[in-house]
Amino acid sequence: MTIRTILVDDEPLAIQGLELRLQAFDDIAIIDKCINGREAIRAIKTHKPDLVFLDIQMPGFDGFSVVQGLMEVEPPLFVFVTAYSDHALRAFEAQAVDYLMKPVDEARLADTLDRVRLRLNEKQSVGEAEKLKEALAEHAPDAAADLAGEGMAGGGEVSSNRFEKLINIKDQGQIFRVDVDTIELIEAAGDYMVIKTGDNSLVLRETMKDLEKRLDPRRFQRVHRSTIVNLDLVKQVKPHTNGECFLVLNSGGTVKVSRSYRDVVARFVH
Repeated sequence: MTIRTILVDDEPLAIQGLELRLQAFDDIAIIDKCINGREAIRAIKTHKPDLVFLDIQMPGFDGFSVVQGLMEVEPPLFVFVTAYSDHALRAFEAQAVDYLMKPVDEARLADTLDRVRLRLNEKQSVGEAEKLKEALAEHAPDAAADLAGEGMAGGGEVSSNRFEKLINIKDQGQIFRVDVDTIELIEAAGDYMVIKTGDNSLVLRETMKDLEKRLDPRRFQRVHRSTIVNLDLVKQVKPHTNGECFLVLNSGGTVKVSRSYRDVVARFVH
């Protein structure tokens, strides 16, 4: 698919540099360029792009004001581009796909576009699922009711009934029944999982891949290749100087979110 893209920056050289780097990606089509926030809002409402690369610090309407100015329409995906790392947390709060530092690194840009493609594919899947549900509701209401009860795979709501409420863990000769609501953090150690609650740590012999299937993905998300966090038990997000961030858990512990999983933060920070 072609990703229709708008570039927004008050510095012409910054737009030129980003446009030059984006030429390496065949699926990116730049449909407009804007030099301030007001222009950006008009262009986004007119062209309805898939993606906007948005500078944060601009005179008048800054990048966050642009996002706020689009609340009444379906917004595109945003990637914030800035010279200042201290805006990272607000970028996540604005549901940005990613946060790029100037000058934009080509490898980081490629990673960002991979995330953009994934988001667009997920969005398309949800749209197709909604169309299917509407058609079923009109032409086969009984089937639609059954489907709604079970949860739709691949884009619709997922039924929480299919996931574990309690996990049995045999540790040091005893069997512990752990309420998943109390699990704060899960860390992989080979074929073993270290299950951490607020006041205890237990070892479960199981792979991370298999354990993930047992947990509700709306609550338990990977934030690192070997770490799963219960998002319900995160009380604070602390931005890091290089654009990464740390999650502060209810117990007071901290977990670093690696670059590959930063979009997880955008899903639950409001």
